[in-house]
Amino acid sequence: MLTRDDRTIPNCLAVYDAVRDLGLRCVGFKDVGADRALVSTLVRRIKADGALSHVELVDPDPERAFAAACHAIEAGVDRLMGGMDAERILGVALAAGVPYHPFPGRPIGHPTRLAGTAEEIAADCRRFAAAGAAGVDLLAYRALDADPIALVLAARAATPGRLIVAGSVNTPERIHAVRAAGADAFTVGSAAVGDDPAAGIAALRARLTALVAAAAA
Repeated sequence: MLTRDDRTIPNCLAVYDAVRDLGLRCVGFKDVGADRALVSTLVRRIKADGALSHVELVDPDPERAFAAACHAIEAGVDRLMGGMDAERILGVALAAGVPYHPFPGRPIGHPTRLAGTAEEIAADCRRFAAAGAAGVDLLAYRALDADPIALVLAARAATPGRLIVAGSVNTPERIHAVRAAGADAFTVGSAAVGDDPAAGIAALRARLTALVAAAAA
């Protein structure tokens, strides 16, 4: 994801141009830090390169997040994730035919943390699946009340669709752990773009290449 600390980075277009030749199949960004014009531009560029565009809704204000979801759908996004008002977002996503992966549990604040036990996460996963969600977007390593891998295991057992683990999956060890626990995919933002925007394109490409290699190992 073209993000740092749950926010789309200001130089996201330049960063994307610097890595678009790496053959990435999924590229995403957040609603926070991206206005309507930028959302449209990013979605258009990502799709033009043959990748799937993802918008993760992390604004703690449900109305702003819902408005961002609606605009992302209008812009032609391929996948929606997250959000503080899952049922409402799911309604517009289903109507538009856009796969949606809501947050199970109770997302809190920004950057987003996750409250909820493994049992609560599993119950939400079953409820979302019954309502037509394509899967879930699990903030396992942002958990406040449970072990991250215990949450992944609980979500996997309760999710027939795609299980995406998001947030702080920032080491090869964590990548391997979530994969072993049954995740279909994970997001990576800060661990790819880095904490220093002046670090350079070579460093960015090296980090991203290493993360892709860890995922494939």
